[in-house]
Amino acid sequence: MTQILVVEDEAKIARVLELELDFEGYEVTKAETGYEALEQFRTQKWDLILLDIMLPEMSGIELLRRLRKDDDKTPVIMLTAKDAVEDKVTGLDSGAQDYVTKPFQIEELLARIRVHLRSNTQEVEQGDWLAFDELKLNQSTREVYRGERSMELTPKEFDLLVYLMENRKQVLTREQILDTVWGFDYVGDTNVVDVYIRYLRRKVDLTDEKPLIHTVRGVGYVMKDAYEAKK
Repeated sequence: MTQILVVEDEAKIARVLELELDFEGYEVTKAETGYEALEQFRTQKWDLILLDIMLPEMSGIELLRRLRKDDDKTPVIMLTAKDAVEDKVTGLDSGAQDYVTKPFQIEELLARIRVHLRSNTQEVEQGDWLAFDELKLNQSTREVYRGERSMELTPKEFDLLVYLMENRKQVLTREQILDTVWGFDYVGDTNVVDVYIRYLRRKVDLTDEKPLIHTVRGVGYVMKDAYEAKK
């Protein structure tokens, strides 16, 4: 079922959206504040987000900027009473796919939701595979293969592997990995990067396979094939 996150602090509007979307067959989750929405975003995969600009604790624009640091694909439709051109430009420049001003007609909003869901599905089907050497993964289905061998990864292991593959042949510092995979506001042991690299190697680089994940002593990690690693 299509998962939609509604980020709206006005209870009446949020309830109307929930009822209409539920009637259309969507699975709806609500968040009232920016930080609540950020937590929801990080714990689940969403097909689309409806995002109000004026939110408690964190503005919708700031929330959108944070979301786009980790995800540039999930469609976001801004919902706001601000209809000035500069406000629309700010929302779109921050990473929103669409901008709907209040009050709005629910049928128009539903039509826009359908358009963005359809567009996003087409993009996923056409270009959601990452590949390097014998390794490939699908960011939508979360399938991971090395050659014909499939492997099961935890969500964080998967995110880490995606980041390494997207930046293959580039040396990534522990700080870069921590900021991107765990988030710049992560509070915890910085050795978590080394721990998860070790977990990932146990699954990606078996003893009888050439290693693809390499340590750059004193710097961080890089994904290279065995030949490139010797250069």
